[in-house]
Amino acid sequence: MTLALTLGLSTALPLALAAPAFAQDDGPLRIEITDGVVEPMPIAIAAFQGSDEVTGLVKNLIAADLTGTDLFREIPSDAHLSQRDSFEEPIAYEDWRAINAEALVTGEVSVEGDTVSVKFRLFDVISGHPLGDGMQMQAAKGDWRRAAHKVADQVYARLTGEKPYFDSRVAFMQETGPKDARRKRLGVMDYDGANIDWLTDDSALVLSPRMSPDGNSILYTSFETGFPQIEVMDVASVTSRPMTQSADSMSFSPRYSPDGRWIVYSMDKAGNSDIWQMDPATGASRPLIESPAIETSPSYSPDGTQIVFESDRSGTPQLYTIPADGSAEPTRISFADGRYGTPVWSPLGDLIAFTRQIGEKFHIGVMRADGSNEKILTESFLDEGPTWAPNGRVVMFTRVTPGGDGEPRLHSVDITGRNMRPLDLDFAASDPAWGPLLP
Repeated sequence: MTLALTLGLSTALPLALAAPAFAQDDGPLRIEITDGVVEPMPIAIAAFQGSDEVTGLVKNLIAADLTGTDLFREIPSDAHLSQRDSFEEPIAYEDWRAINAEALVTGEVSVEGDTVSVKFRLFDVISGHPLGDGMQMQAAKGDWRRAAHKVADQVYARLTGEKPYFDSRVAFMQETGPKDARRKRLGVMDYDGANIDWLTDDSALVLSPRMSPDGNSILYTSFETGFPQIEVMDVASVTSRPMTQSADSMSFSPRYSPDGRWIVYSMDKAGNSDIWQMDPATGASRPLIESPAIETSPSYSPDGTQIVFESDRSGTPQLYTIPADGSAEPTRISFADGRYGTPVWSPLGDLIAFTRQIGEKFHIGVMRADGSNEKILTESFLDEGPTWAPNGRVVMFTRVTPGGDGEPRLHSVDITGRNMRPLDLDFAASDPAWGPLLP
């Protein structure tokens, strides 16, 4: 699919060149994502211009993306005093101030043949000025959701100063069947659970998908041979090939380095699990961490210089970091009560998310890379397997309901721990793996 972007509503550019707009300082109106954020920013999204049925869908999806963050509150359309007749019409700021809007989004959707074009502008109602340039997204009509996500990404980025995450995909496992005989298949979907593509059937057990840095391939653990081994799936062609093949060892929990140059994974031989590193281009591999302890769940820092992993070398599962080349001894970073596991480094490098068991409950938490400032975000019968949004400010995870018929469901939570949301899926799902922001 091709998605084009226009800046200033005049010059066509590749969408990848939209990145500078995410970091620009467009004015004083800015909401900061901190623990202190309590009241969402009131924003108005004027009725988009356009007669095609897609027009309302685009506007509604933009609103859902923004309000779903819990950082924004949409002012209902029946409260709007201004009824705009065209996209180019001047903004009557006093009308929007009267309903306490702080920001205003205007837009227009047009369809020509199989192409949909979405224009938008963002305004600071308080100061009475535009926030950045207007933009135009173009896509195949069937891909109108991507255009809407891109608009929401731009609005989010300009109003928060953070990188966006709406136009991204998530790999996951669908689960069916009884709890003691689950059948699983691998799929990818939009971040909000829409547009699902299935990559495997449920004839062979597959686990722990992990997206490549460019989102074009997915690593996962396959039991097709009866023994867990790592395979890689090309998303576009839906073809897979084995990365490990051994009759005397089990390989699992793979993850790419940020540049895609390496894969780290766990290999179990004779009941002992160590961390290994592989060159995916050649298949050459070497042990990175070897000890009598059980080590698993490795994850690279975003600059590729360190790896965080889980180890029971201290007696209970705890979190450790080590230089990515294995040149130094591991450093323990978790010290509180309970058992720690499934660590994953934030794309921003500032935090590590993890699963922590305290008594009979499992939690999702975050800490700094040195183990300080630990914060528990969730509490449940069983929360596990966090994965980061591309902007490093939202975590998706698996929540399993208690009881003999308990089912796994996907949830997300922001780093404040307040905005907890289930994904809108009508089936059991687990093992989410968030991919990069799409170009």
